Amino acid sequence: MKCSTGEPFSTDALRWNALAQRDPRSEEAFLYGVKTTGIYCRPTCASRLPKPDNVRFFQSTAEAQEAGFRPCKRCQPNATAPQAERVELVTRICKLIETSETERPLSELAAVAGLSQYHFQRLFKEIVGISPKAYGKTQREKRVRDQLQQGTSVTQTIYDAGFGTSSHFYEGATEMLGMAPSQYKTGARNIAIQFAIARSFLGWVMVAATERGICAIDFGDTPEALTAGLKLRFPKAQLREPDLNFSDWVAQVIALIETPKRGLDLPLDIQGTAFQQRVWKALQSIPSGSTMSYSEVAKQIDSPSAVRAVATACAANTLAVAIPCHRVVRSNGELSGYRWGVERKRALLEREASPGFEAV
Repeated sequence: MKCSTGEPFSTDALRWNALAQRDPRSEEAFLYGVKTTGIYCRPTCASRLPKPDNVRFFQSTAEAQEAGFRPCKRCQPNATAPQAERVELVTRICKLIETSETERPLSELAAVAGLSQYHFQRLFKEIVGISPKAYGKTQREKRVRDQLQQGTSVTQTIYDAGFGTSSHFYEGATEMLGMAPSQYKTGARNIAIQFAIARSFLGWVMVAATERGICAIDFGDTPEALTAGLKLRFPKAQLREPDLNFSDWVAQVIALIETPKRGLDLPLDIQGTAFQQRVWKALQSIPSGSTMSYSEVAKQIDSPSAVRAVATACAANTLAVAIPCHRVVRSNGELSGYRWGVERKRALLEREASPGFEAV
């Protein structure tokens, strides 16, 4: 076993704190040995907590054994980590769901995993962030988008995506796609989208909206690039110049970018999976001038193990600033990737933290 050198546990003081709290996040970060017993353990081992002066930390089983320590028989630090085994198990079930032509009942998935339905459901949600049923729904929705974009008929798409009945599909189709399936299939044909491009302190910004609300807030280097991106996303839509009402919406978006404390009280046409929408809703609760880490967002949505999924949801956000994914940073406070460039992310955070830009 070789441990990762996760930043939250980069010093002996931080490692001891994690050990004392049996922090599950430290499972793969380091090992510790007890000088008085000559045994090394995982930081989550249930054995009695040793005295700090008797503890020595290691990055791998090889390092611990070279120092003369032997593995604990209780937590078996030289075996595959329990969490890694659980992740591997859930990953296999996810692939099964993804390749299934029809919805798999919870009882069947639990039987494949070798767990009771209760424990399987709990483990799946802990690691993936959503229930097996919601994950299956997300995969069916993805198939729908992919097949409609490839030109497959709506009827064939319903069948191939694993929807039991057409009525079940149509009940949530508009919410899922942001428009009727036939319109989505034809690249948003006959869907009217107003858009406008304006200047902001971050450069050019485009605001676009359907009749449901704002569907895109996009930063770019040139107006031409922004327009091309909108056409690529909605190739058959009727792109229109802004009317007076929409011009007021654009002004409100620009005001939000320039003065974050104003907030934004406009309808949003948010299209995403159930998990993405949970993440985006959590992001909207982060006040201007504040930040959260990806792991903190994961905890807020009751999915502490879904840190990577949270990062993916942030990257999929198409409504810059309105859904403030720029307020999510690494656990050590450093900036990570941003759909519109890290420099724009830094500029937004610096502006929100400046005097005169009080938190909402």
